[in-house]
Order: sequence, then C-alpha cells, then structure tokens
Amino acid sequence: MDFSDELKPADPQGPDILRQERVSSGLDAAQLARHLLHRDGFLERQAKILSIIEKRPLFNKKNLLNLARPHRYHIALARSKELRRLSLQHGWSLQDFKMAEWLVGEVNPYSLHTVMFMTSIREQANEEQLKLWQPRVDSWEIIGCYSQTELGHGSNVRGVETQAIWNSETKDFTIHSPTLTAAKWWNGSLGRTANHAIIIAQLMLPENGKLVSYGPHQFVAQIRDMKTNKPLEGLVIGDINAKVGYAGMDNGYMLFKNFKIPHSALLSRHTGITLDGKYIKPKNQAIVYGSMTFVRAQIIMDCRMGLGRACTIAVRYLSIRRQFADRDGSSPEELAVLNYPSVQMRVLPLLATVYALHYTGESMFNLYWATRSSVDKGDFSRLAELHAASSGLKSCCTLLVADGNEVCRRALGGHGFAGASGMIPITTDHLDKPTVEGDSFMISQQTASYLIKRVESCVKSTEASVGEPVDHHIRAFLQGSGPRHYDIYNKDSDILDAFRYRFAYLAHKAYQGRVEQKQSWTSLMVSLHRLSQAWSECILIENFYNAMFGARPDPPIAEATHTVLKDVFRLFALSTIDKQGTEFVVSGALRPEQLADLTPTIQRIMKAVRPHAVPLMDAFSIPDYLLDSALGRYDGDVYRAMWQRSHLENPLNVEIFNPDFRSEEIIMGEGEETARKRLEAMANGTFGHEQRLAPRAKI
Repeated sequence: MDFSDELKPADPQGPDILRQERVSSGLDAAQLARHLLHRDGFLERQAKILSIIEKRPLFNKKNLLNLARPHRYHIALARSKELRRLSLQHGWSLQDFKMAEWLVGEVNPYSLHTVMFMTSIREQANEEQLKLWQPRVDSWEIIGCYSQTELGHGSNVRGVETQAIWNSETKDFTIHSPTLTAAKWWNGSLGRTANHAIIIAQLMLPENGKLVSYGPHQFVAQIRDMKTNKPLEGLVIGDINAKVGYAGMDNGYMLFKNFKIPHSALLSRHTGITLDGKYIKPKNQAIVYGSMTFVRAQIIMDCRMGLGRACTIAVRYLSIRRQFADRDGSSPEELAVLNYPSVQMRVLPLLATVYALHYTGESMFNLYWATRSSVDKGDFSRLAELHAASSGLKSCCTLLVADGNEVCRRALGGHGFAGASGMIPITTDHLDKPTVEGDSFMISQQTASYLIKRVESCVKSTEASVGEPVDHHIRAFLQGSGPRHYDIYNKDSDILDAFRYRFAYLAHKAYQGRVEQKQSWTSLMVSLHRLSQAWSECILIENFYNAMFGARPDPPIAEATHTVLKDVFRLFALSTIDKQGTEFVVSGALRPEQLADLTPTIQRIMKAVRPHAVPLMDAFSIPDYLLDSALGRYDGDVYRAMWQRSHLENPLNVEIFNPDFRSEEIIMGEGEETARKRLEAMANGTFGHEQRLAPRAKI
C-alpha cells in the first residue's frame, strides 16, 4: 500500500465509456451470442466449466510470462493432470475437457492426445485395433502423440525418411532412422510426456532382394516405459528446446535404431499388410491422411476465436483510449482512438473477418462430419472437395489470423508491447498456424490441383448435373461471352458473383498454363497460391452471404442486429476486394474505375459499424479469464489493471537490487559469493534446478 492507492485514472473512466458504448449501440449482444454460439451448448458449457476452474489456485494466470520455460512446462503438465482429474470428478465429456483447455488458454502437454492421437485411432484403426486401443485412449490409460514431421521433412509428408521395414520371417516391422534428418521433430507432447505415438514412416517391403517403399503409413506403438517414463531401448527422445510461443508444450524429437513393433501396429482400416507380406492398397489414397484433414478442419473452426480474442481486446481498449483532439473541431477533448478512420481501417475489417471466419467455421464443421459419415458408408465422392477446401481454407484463414493478431497488437500502441495487454500469447501461439499441419504456401497447391482438375472436367463435359459443387461456377464462367462487371456497391449478390467470377477466371488461367500450355508446376506456384486464396476467399464470402441473405438467421436475431451484420458482411467483402483489386480488374469482374469508390465506401460502412463494435465483439462471449488482458477487460477498468500488474504483481519489484558496478552483489544483502553462484547457475542454464545438466559434446 502506498499513495498510488488513492489515485484514480483521469476522466472519462473506462467502465463508464464501455457502458455507454453498449447502451448507445442498442445491439442485443446476448441474443447475438446465442445465434453465434448455439451449437453443442457452447455458452452453457463455457459457463459450467469456467465456474469450476476459474478460482482454483493452480489455474491462476498471474505472472506466467515471468516464468522460465522449464517452469512453464511444469505448471502446464500439472494443469493438464488436474483437468483430467476434474473431468473424472465432474463427469466431463471430451467436449467439456476441451472447453477447459480452451479457457486455460495454452497449448498443453496433453493437447495432442485429444486431437491427433485420438483422431488417428478413431479414423485409421480397424475394428480389432479399435477394440484394443480405443478403451485405453479414452480412459487416458496411455498418453499419445502424433509423430510425423522430421528434422529434414515437414510439409512434404511423402518425403519422410523414417522407415518401417517389414520382416517376412518374424512377421513384424523394424522402425529405423537411417539419417539424422530422419529424426522426428516438432512433435507436440513427445518431448517429455507421451508414452505412445502414432509414427508416420515409409512402409518398406522386400521385393526381389530390394526394399520398396509404399509411401508413408501410420503405426501406433509404445515409446516409453509405463512405470519409469524413460524411452524404450532403441529410441532417443527429448524436447527440442525453446521456441516462439507454446511455452507449456513439450515439442519433441525422436530417433529409432532397429526398433521392433508388431504386425498389428500398422493402422489398417483402409490399408494393410497380409501376414505373407502382400500390400493392401487403400480405396482412396486421401483417406490415409484423414487425421491431417480433421486437424486442418479443426484449425479452420478455431480461427474465429483465435482472431476474436485479439479483436475483443483491441475494440474495447481503443474505445476507451483517448489521444489528441480533432484538429478541425471546436472541442479540446481528446478523441477515442477507435474513432479515427486510420485506426478503424486496421481494426474494423478484422472484426468483420472474425464474423466471416465464424460462418465458414460452421460450414466446415458440417462439411467434415457429412463427408466422414459418407466415407464410413464407403462413399468417397466428397472426399476430394473436403481435402481441397480444408487445405485452401487452412492456408487462407490461418494467415488472416496470424497477420490480424499482429495488426491488432500494433493498433494498441505502446501498451500493445506489454505482457498485461494479453497479446503476447495470442500473437505468438498463432504464429505457427500458417505452418503446422501443412505450410500455407505448400498446401495451397493441393487446392489449386483440385481446381485445375475441376476445370478440365468441365471443359470435357458441359453436363450440369455431373460433377462437384464448384463446377457450377466454373461452367458459368466457361459459358460466359466475356467479362462481367458487377455492381458491388448497390447489389449484395453481385459481390458474391464477383468473387466467384474472379476465382473461376484464375482457375481457368491455371488450367490453360498447366494443361494446355504444359508449363512446369514449379513455374506456376505463385499463380497456384493466388488461385487457392481466391477460392478460399470466395468460400468465406459465400458462407457469410448465405448466412445474411439466405434463409432467416437461425437461431433468430433482431432485425436491427441483422442490418448491422449485413454491413459487417459488406465491410469484409469490400476490404478483401480492396486488397486484391488487381485480380478483380484483370479477371473482368470489375472495371478499373470502380476501384476509385472502394475507400470512401469502406469508410462509410465503417462509420455505420463503429457504434456497434463493442457489442459485436461482446457477442463472442470470451471471458476475462481467458483473455487475461488488462486492456481487454469487459468492465473497461484498464488503467487500474495495468497499474496493479506492474506495481503490485511484478516479481521483479520484490527484490532490492545493488546497481554499484564495483560490487559483484546483485541483490542487496545476498553477498558477493552468493551472487557469483547464482550467476554461474544462470549462465549454465541450471538456475532453479536441483541437479546440473550433464555436459554435452560440442559440435
């Protein structure tokens, strides 16, 4: 306690400002929240789980950023264990558990068990394997990870070097790392936690005295002793060390030396090896990568909240923050930063992007589960569409989130650098998303390949009833007599048609380059990525458009709210056109002179959306506990919160330091000998550990 306790921030007070923002808007945020988050009882589930974990000391988020990474892993593992115990105590479902993970707000050492490991067993194991593994997975008797990426290969899954060699005499496999670059690398939960792994390895069969690869396949195997948690013989396993973000996750490495696993280790729902060594080819090769498709689809579904957290903080704080008076106004009062068009141009289109991501996330959820249901019945007809859409959208949406989060952080000004802003984990923990589970510039080629094949099919056949959903727009382009100049300012359906025309034009150009002109794939890569982005943006626009202008919103929303959301749609669409204007003009979807009206039109829409910005983000119902942000608090008391975190909670303010360079003492009163020992431990990386690290050979 000191005299600072008697002070309050300058007027107007943050809580009063946000209260007025909500009242003056008139938008019913609670009703909109029910519209957005009705699936699977999200709001009720969040409230239930939050009430259990929020006040438990172990889940206190205070000063996490001041902990060293080893300590972050320690507390993350402790939290993961506690969440599992709570799930048993309260009878949580898997969705409840994942909600708890979401609220804790960090990727933890159990994360891969509930995503990649469970998914691989569910989708790739045959009936016999399911009976063996599913109970152990669901009960958490074992903890699993997904071991695919290697030191030398990431996105190029087909190039992984780890070998799974079939032994004809013993009827088993030998997993082996022939090179150092074959080391499994970046695999989450592998470093110090998982005792089992899905191992992606080249299936090697002996043929005519030689080993022949049948491509990467999934194997499930125990990798650590169940009592000691030490690696089994023939394995070298560890954590890869510090990285950007994910401080609580033990991303690991693993090398194999003639590691034996049984015949039953090969997950054989869609493929396999007979005991006499004959390969069973999958009916559809893409189904072997079903786990990856699921995770990409899940990432797309999660993108709305990834960017939503950053936008919530930015919108609330920038509504409160005052800087400068209007140069041309008569009042000396400072303006809210969010009232400046130069700030709105950065933040409000991102608010609109959150809504676009939401409606596409819902669409992807439906597409994934509908396709999986069809595959279970032996119908693979929609698998190519799912694979292409999930790849393209994963690339597009994760780039929107990673870039958008940083734009939000910068918009916060100087306080955006502070740990108290809540932006550090939001920014760093999403920087990996454009890379993991398929680099955004690599997997976009898979989407482009699909679209080129669809154009080729449409060129060969004009039968409208044959093909896939995307064919309709491609045929419409092929049958058109010339450029279409769409009225994007006065007709909302023309906005959607302009996006469709642009992507169909780029798809046809890619088809001409690849199929007709026989250009090399590598020379087309830039165009292929742009094609993938164009189709993905078209999907985002189409889903948003259908939600706003199709059937009445379900669950329903007030007409006034619906009107605001239509403006949010227009803001997202026109802001996207503003970024990609050249492609819309070159394709013939727009005339060059139409672009001159983009900026003033966008500014008019932003002026209409601005009064509703706070409740529009409130509707995503992101609790303060998850945000962990002094700037993004729901009550708006941002400056008191910033002061408390810096002045009262900062551990660096606990000690009194000795700044005199003539003394080796660092902390007043500790003495020079104690200071030397402390500094030596810090320099050796052993500070805070009871045992020194064993010396390693230098390279």
